[in-house]
Amino acid sequence: MADILPPNNSDSGSDEEEVEPKFKYQRIGNDLRNILNTDVVTCSAVHSKFLIFGTFRGRVYLVDHHGNSVESNLSTGDRHTHSVAVNHIDVDARGEYVVTCSDDGRVNITSLFSCEINDTLSYDKFIKAIALDPEDKSGVRRFVVCDDKLTLYEPSLLHRLRPRELCAVEGSVLSISWQGNFVAWASHLGVRVYDLREKCSLGLMKWEVPAQARQENFRCHLRWSNPTTLLIGWVDTISIREIRKRNAIEASSSNLPGYVVNTVSTFQTSFYICGLAPLAANQLVVLGYRKERSANYKALRPVLCVIEYKKNTYEEVCQDILPVRGFEEYTVNDYSLSSIIEENRYFIIAPKDIVVASLIETDDRVEWLIKHNKFEEAMEISTHGGSLPLLSVARLYINHLLTLKKYEDAAKLCLRVLGNNKALWQEEVFKFVKCQQLRCVSAYLPTSEDCKLDPQVYEMVLYEFLLLDVNGLLNLIKEWPPKLYNGLAVINAIEDKFREQNANELLEALALLYSYQGNYESAMLMYLKLQNKVVFELIRRFELYDVISQLIIPLIQIDREGAFKILLDKSKIKPDVVVHQLEQNQEYLYWYLDGLEKTESHGAFHEKLVGLYAKYDRSKLLPFLRHPLSNYTIQEALAICKSKGFHPEMVYLLGRMGNDVEALNIIIHSIKDIEMAIELCKERNDDDLWNKLIDESSNQGEMVTKVLDGIVDYVNPELVVSKIKLGQNIPNLQQSLTKMLWHYKLKKDFMDLAHEIQLTDYFDTHVVTLQKRGRNVSDDQVCASCSCTLIVSDSTPTNGLTIFNCGHIYHETCLTDSRCGVLGCYSRKLLDANL
Repeated sequence: MADILPPNNSDSGSDEEEVEPKFKYQRIGNDLRNILNTDVVTCSAVHSKFLIFGTFRGRVYLVDHHGNSVESNLSTGDRHTHSVAVNHIDVDARGEYVVTCSDDGRVNITSLFSCEINDTLSYDKFIKAIALDPEDKSGVRRFVVCDDKLTLYEPSLLHRLRPRELCAVEGSVLSISWQGNFVAWASHLGVRVYDLREKCSLGLMKWEVPAQARQENFRCHLRWSNPTTLLIGWVDTISIREIRKRNAIEASSSNLPGYVVNTVSTFQTSFYICGLAPLAANQLVVLGYRKERSANYKALRPVLCVIEYKKNTYEEVCQDILPVRGFEEYTVNDYSLSSIIEENRYFIIAPKDIVVASLIETDDRVEWLIKHNKFEEAMEISTHGGSLPLLSVARLYINHLLTLKKYEDAAKLCLRVLGNNKALWQEEVFKFVKCQQLRCVSAYLPTSEDCKLDPQVYEMVLYEFLLLDVNGLLNLIKEWPPKLYNGLAVINAIEDKFREQNANELLEALALLYSYQGNYESAMLMYLKLQNKVVFELIRRFELYDVISQLIIPLIQIDREGAFKILLDKSKIKPDVVVHQLEQNQEYLYWYLDGLEKTESHGAFHEKLVGLYAKYDRSKLLPFLRHPLSNYTIQEALAICKSKGFHPEMVYLLGRMGNDVEALNIIIHSIKDIEMAIELCKERNDDDLWNKLIDESSNQGEMVTKVLDGIVDYVNPELVVSKIKLGQNIPNLQQSLTKMLWHYKLKKDFMDLAHEIQLTDYFDTHVVTLQKRGRNVSDDQVCASCSCTLIVSDSTPTNGLTIFNCGHIYHETCLTDSRCGVLGCYSRKLLDANL
C-alpha cells in the first residue's frame, strides 16, 4: 500500500488528504518499507514495470511501483549480491536484464526472469558506474564498465563476453549515461561524450569549479532528454548540451569528429542538484538539496522544482518541499531522481524512503482547490498564474473562514491580501459587523494615510469594544492615531455607557480622548480620579499651573515627589497659594515648606517651620534656629521648645535672649552636660556665670575635675580649689591639678619668651631708626679723604656724599671701599671685626 502525501510541504496527514495541483505525491510502502527498516538504498533504476534498487548491504531488490516484491532471479540465493554497498544499477529498455557494480570489484549481469544470461565480472578495483545499451533491439546485450577507462562488453559468437576498450579516462568515471550511439560520462575534470560509431570522444566539457563547494564531493547527474540533448546537473549548476552533426564546411577537416557538442543553456540554481529529468519543451524537473540549514544546523527538506530554462538563466514555475523521511540526516549525494517520462512520474530516492511524484494535468487547478476548501494552496498557485486572481481567491477564503467562525484567521487574511485597497477593506469589514467580530479585525485595519478608512468604520470598532471589551477599547485609543475617528463622538459614547466596574479603564480612555481634543483640563481631572502619575507630565507639558491651585492636596496624594517638583517651582505657582491650600494638612505643609527652604529661604513662613520641625523632624530644628537667615520670634520658638521639652534648643534660645543663667541651669540639671556648661561660660566669659558653675559643681566630685580642666585661661583655679571641702572625694584630682599647673608653667614660659623677643625687636627697631634719620652737613665741613669742602653755598653739589655712623663724610668719588678710611675710627674697627 502506498501513502498519499499532502502537497503542502509536509509528510503528515491521512489517506484522505487532498493532493497539490502541480504534483501529487505517494510514498512507496508495502514490502519496500520492510526492506528499508533494516537496510539503506544506495542506488536505483526505474522501469515502467518495476523499480530496482541496490542497498548498503550489497543486496539488489526488485519491487513494483507500489513497493510489492517481484519474484525474479535477484531474489534467489546470494549469487546476485555484493559484499559491500551497490554503487550503480542499470536496466535495459525491455526490463529483462540488469547490471550492477560495487566497490567489491564485481559486475553482475543478471536476466531478471530467465536463465539466459547470468554472468559476473571481477576486477581488482572499485567499479563506480556501468551502463546497458538502451536500444539493444537485436537481442545482443551490450554494456559499458567504468573504472579508469571505458570498456565495452558485448557477447561473442559463443555467447561469451568480449571486452573492448573504448578510451582512457582522466582519473576515474563518476557517472555515465548511454543514449543511442553516444555515451556520456563524468570525471573530476568534466564531462565527455563518446561516439560509438566513430569511436572517438567529442571533446571535454570542463566544469567550472564551485566557489564555496568542492566538486568531488558532489555526484554528477547525466540524463538524455532526447537522442541528441544531454542534461547535466552538477553541484548547483545545470547545463543543457546539444549534439549536432557538423556541416559540410566544418566536416571538411579530417581531424574533427563528425559531431560537435553545443551549449544550449547553463545556469546556477539556489540549491544543490540531486537529480534532473525532462518535462516539457524547455522545462525540467529538478530534485534539489537546499543550501540553508535549520536552527540546529540540520539539513532541510529537499525540494522538487519545475523550472523553465532560457539562455543561461531560468524561471521557477513551482517548487514543492518534499516530505522525505529522515531528511535531517541526509547529504546531497544520498538523494537521486529517476523518472518514467512517458507517464510523467518522478521517483525521489532517499536512503530510507522512496516517494513518487506524479504530474497533474488539469487545466483548472485553482478552482479544484477552492472546491475542496484548500484556499491556501489555491492562493499560492494563483500567484504563479492560476486561473483566478489571487484577490478573488482570497475573498472567497475570507468568506469560508467567517463561516467556520475563524474570525481571527479571516482578519489576518484581510491584512495579507487587501493591501491599500480602501473600498475592499470597507466591504470586508462590514462582514465582521454582521457577526459582531470587529474586535478580531481591529488589530489589522489600515491606519496609515495611504489607506485610511471612513471614520465611521473605526468608530464602529471602538463602540463594539466599549460594549464588550473595555480593556481593548483603551488599547486601541492608545494605538490608533486620533485623526482616524471623531473623538467627541467616542467621548459621548463612553459617557453614555459609563460603568463603575470598568471605571479605571474608561476614565483613562476619556483622559486620552480629552487630550487628543486639546481639552487638557478635563484630561487632568480624569487622571486625578485615576490617581495616575501621568497628570504631572500633563501639567508640565501644557502649563496647567493656574488650574491646580485647588487641587494641590489630591496631587500630593498621587505622588508626593512628583507634586513637589511642580509646587516648589515658584515661577509657576506662588508659595502663598500652596501654603493656604496645605493649612488643612500640616504634614503636607511641613514637606512643602521644608522643600521650599532647601531651594530658597523664605522668611515669611519661618514661624510655621519652627512648629513643623518641632512636630515632624526635630533634627532639623536646632540647625534652623541657628541659621542666620532664619526669621522667627524667639519667645514663640522658646514656648514651643518648652512644651516639647527640647532642652538644647531652649539653651540656644535663652542664650539669644541673654538669659544665660537659666540656660546654664538647664544644661547642668536637665541636659547634665558639664562640657556644654563650660563651653557656655567660655563663650560668655562672664564672672557671675563662672561663679555659678563653680558653685554648682563644688558639691559633685566628678564635676570639679572637669571644671578644673576647663577653666584654664578663663578663671583663677583658686576659686575652684577653695570650694573643695576637707575630705571630699574628688576622682583624678591630682591629675587635674598637675595638668593645670603644667599649663600655667607653659603659659608663663611662653610669656617670658615673648617679652624677651619684644624687647629685642624694640631695640633693633630703635637703632635702625636712628641710623636712617637725616644728617645736617654745613659748608665748613670737609671730605675725610681729600679735605675739600663738601658743599659750596648757593650751589648744587655736583657729587654725592657718603656719611658713616662715626660722623666722617666722603665725596662718593673719593670713597674707595665701603669702610671709613680714617685710621682708628670706631666704625672701621667695628666693620673689620665683623669681617
